[in-house]
Amino acid sequence: MKLAGLTLEEFAVRFGVALTVIRKIEQGKTNLNLDKVNFALRIFNLELLPVNSCELKEKLEMREVYSEYLPRTL
Repeated sequence: MKLAGLTLEEFAVRFGVALTVIRKIEQGKTNLNLDKVNFALRIFNLELLPVNSCELKEKLEMREVYSEYLPRTL
């Protein structure tokens, strides 16, 4: 949350849920659907879009082929 400049409490308020829900999400004890994820991402001006699985597979295969030419990321 430090990147967004929000505490977990502030994020929970913006997301419209109790802090305990945010902590459960952090700990992997609850799941979110795409609508909830996008609702949370909009706080950061982001959106998660569905990807065609064939298109994704193709992109991953191309990345594998060209990975030696791509910059390394942490």
